[in-house]
Amino acid sequence: MHLLGITVALGLLGGIWAQLNVLRPECDSPEAEEAALVAQDYLNAQHTHGYKYALNRIEEIKIYTVPDGNNTYVLEIELLETDCHVLDPTPVANCTVRPKHLTAIEGDCDVVLKKVAGVLTVTAFKCKTEESREDLCLGCPTLLPLNHTQGLDFVQASLTKLNNATQNFTYALLEIGRISAQVVAGVQRYKTEFVVIEGNCVNDTCVPLNDTVAARGICTSEGLNDPSVNCKMFSIMMPLVDANSTAQVFPPQVHVHSGAVSHKHGFGHHKLTAHHDPHMVGYLSAESAESAEAVPVAPTAELASPTPVADDSSSDSSASVEVPLSVVKREAPAAVVADAPAAQKDPIAPVQLCPGRIRFF
Repeated sequence: MHLLGITVALGLLGGIWAQLNVLRPECDSPEAEEAALVAQDYLNAQHTHGYKYALNRIEEIKIYTVPDGNNTYVLEIELLETDCHVLDPTPVANCTVRPKHLTAIEGDCDVVLKKVAGVLTVTAFKCKTEESREDLCLGCPTLLPLNHTQGLDFVQASLTKLNNATQNFTYALLEIGRISAQVVAGVQRYKTEFVVIEGNCVNDTCVPLNDTVAARGICTSEGLNDPSVNCKMFSIMMPLVDANSTAQVFPPQVHVHSGAVSHKHGFGHHKLTAHHDPHMVGYLSAESAESAEAVPVAPTAELASPTPVADDSSSDSSASVEVPLSVVKREAPAAVVADAPAAQKDPIAPVQLCPGRIRFF
């Protein structure tokens, strides 16, 4: 009887495995590129503060296929911050990625997508955003926290100078994007980036207009005590298109407190949205390129929605259905690279599938 039970269990497990097919295409394949760009656009649409991010590298891709064709894509991607604010209608492809010496911001994201009827849709993601400390030079500008007291005073002085030189409009501060400082001849020189919006002013108090067609733009200012200010106004507020929908969505509204700048930021940059759909976050690794990878060993019969694995390293290993593996450069075995006879004399060099090419640095 015991033997019969084992036989039945093995038969059921074999049936599940017969339905499971995990594809691991090249990270630079058209299929991987398509999924990564959908993920990039979706993440930018969720990012309501700071700047847009551009795809830098596809670290890993797995495609879980099922008989009904509704496949699941699991991606690990690296993104870099651009100089385009999220309210800027400029497409990400036309934005400039910040160079390393200006303190580049990197985002490592794991993204789960579903492909139904040929359309890719993001169902879950998890991101980690941090400053790149590589190639920082002595004497280069240093990124300061967004609540830096002297930096905030410099922004306010810059806004006052802008309004004194502007006719017909009075601008209110909508958001601070960056504050950096550089020591020149022993004196602290500031450079800031901030977003302004047409304000509704009563006496000396201005608040942002709550209107999608209100004039707005991004300004840069730099100097010691008397800042030089240059602004790029967004001429038209073009509706955005959600990567997972054909419906038009207006740019996100960034809220600030009337008459003051929010002091909640202790970082020098605006982070990407950390995660979406907590019920599936366990299916993703803790970080993208730096975390251990988990590969399903005994998947459930319902492959369309893989069962999340708890992100608690202290959990009982006997209850887990995943085996952690270190993330390394994945190479195709010789048997996959070429359909050659088993007795082939010359060894075949493995083809590197992942990670993919680096687009910027």
